Amino acid sequence: MKLNDAVFGLLLVVLGAAVLAAIQGYPRIPGQPVGPALFPGLIAAGLCICGALLVAHGWRARREEPWLVWEDWVRSPRHVFAFAVLVGGILFYILVADRLGFLPTAALVLLALFLVLKVPPGRAVLVAVIAALVVHFAFYKLLRVPLPWGVLQGVAW
Repeated sequence: MKLNDAVFGLLLVVLGAAVLAAIQGYPRIPGQPVGPALFPGLIAAGLCICGALLVAHGWRARREEPWLVWEDWVRSPRHVFAFAVLVGGILFYILVADRLGFLPTAALVLLALFLVLKVPPGRAVLVAVIAALVVHFAFYKLLRVPLPWGVLQGVAW
């Protein structure tokens, strides 16, 4: 699916404006010309400028290209089902990760995605488990992100 540039441009302008509104409450640092709002403000201003340029480009091109163009994959039941599994996997993670834990949840989501993508079942299980362990190690041990243990609470290392 392809949307006209004006749609994404408008979203960028709204996002930039929301960030600019949010940083107004950031505290000032006495005696400093810059504060904690400087970099988010610069990025938000850049988003607004780029968004406005996209809106202008999309508005000029609206007669030549439609506002919405469906891609070929939308007509393929297999691809639509794969997309639904992807969205369902994300929702599944959000709903059960705290109770089930990161490792089992991530492995199940990856396994479902691999199977939908027609990866052979044995390889899908192996890669899903290894990938979940590697991601867990990277986030939990290296980046110190507190991932939920869930049913593996007593096994935490």
